[in-house]
Amino acid sequence: MGTAGGTFLSVLPNLNSEDILKTVFLAAIGALVSFVLSMVLKFIVKKHKKKF
Repeated sequence: MGTAGGTFLSVLPNLNSEDILKTVFLAAIGALVSFVLSMVLKFIVKKHKKKF
């Protein structure tokens, strides 16, 4: 915990607001793509099981 906290506090002054916004934006896109892909795969599996 101490190492992670120290690393975070040493990186914190070097972060720009642009970097934080870009990270939040990319994380949101990644979460959305992951959710949509899991729903599509669930639909495909459910449709495939009905055939058998």
